Amino acid sequence: MENSVHIPIRETLASAMKQERRWKSHPKSSISSSSFSSQSSKAPLIMGFLSCLAWLYIAGRLWQDAENRTMLSSLLQKNSANIPKVVTVEDKLRNLGCNEIGRKIVEAEMDLTMAKSQGYLWGNGSASGKKLLAVIGVYTGFGSRLKRNLFRGSWMPRGDALRKLEERGVVIRFVIGRSANRGDSLDRNIDDENRQTKDFLILEIHEEASEELPRKAKFFFGAAVETWDAEFYVKVDDDINIDLNGLIEILESRRGRQGVYMGCMKSGGVISEEGKQWYEPEWWKFGDAKSYFRHATGSLFILSNNLAHYININSASLQTYAHDDISVGSWMMGVDATYVDDDRLCCSSSRQEKVCSVA
Repeated sequence: MENSVHIPIRETLASAMKQERRWKSHPKSSISSSSFSSQSSKAPLIMGFLSCLAWLYIAGRLWQDAENRTMLSSLLQKNSANIPKVVTVEDKLRNLGCNEIGRKIVEAEMDLTMAKSQGYLWGNGSASGKKLLAVIGVYTGFGSRLKRNLFRGSWMPRGDALRKLEERGVVIRFVIGRSANRGDSLDRNIDDENRQTKDFLILEIHEEASEELPRKAKFFFGAAVETWDAEFYVKVDDDINIDLNGLIEILESRRGRQGVYMGCMKSGGVISEEGKQWYEPEWWKFGDAKSYFRHATGSLFILSNNLAHYININSASLQTYAHDDISVGSWMMGVDATYVDDDRLCCSSSRQEKVCSVA
């Protein structure tokens, strides 16, 4: 029993002596371990301190920004009363009453268009207020003064005789556009001649040129219906002589009829070879047969009042071709026109009863 008590004591003392010897043999290792443990315990404190500083810095900036925003907001509110109100164009028009005026103008234009389409147009009739029988437009050019003088001395009245013819309901005018160089000697010569004879219808918006001839038809009929209110409008080339009384007789027999497209009707082949006479740039539109539709020859043709109005109203959208008679014929195909093929209007024929002939 006594021996059993002394055994644990000896073992404890032996263990303590081993630890002492180990410590003495490694004193630096123990010190380093203690130092590392001390440094490890300080790192969280430093990180926490730095985090607090960063939080305080951010909080301060946010507070400063909030104060700046508040200050700017208060300044804007104070100055907003002094900033003039932005007035839009609509506000100005509304204040001036222009919107209402604009609406009335649009309504008036619609009424005018409807009136034109129905044949009601403010124009010049005869002196008695009766509707004219016809307006005859004789195409002419800048170099055709000699021809004009020949016509004035033959079938076309001049001076007082021209005025008396207008009293009977027939107006005759030479039709011409303006020079490509507006106001040049060509224009001045026409203006001087017109002041003497007073027998021109000058198309101010038309440029007089051979390639512009199809468009001249648009401008002629448009200007004629806006200037005179007549039963018929007649286009004549400047190389055609007219039996005026015979033409008036034909027109009188059809007075009051609408939708009349009258002339010497023909058709013919389409010239598709560029460089040849009568070449048609739009030849491919006339089909494989390359043949024109039926139309009145360009020497002389007649349109009734409503057809001339139709051209005037739709002038901007009407297709023109290489020749004026083809162009007018194409416009008539799209409306309910009555084609009147009258041999007396075939100026190049040998018929004795015709009312026109090549000069």
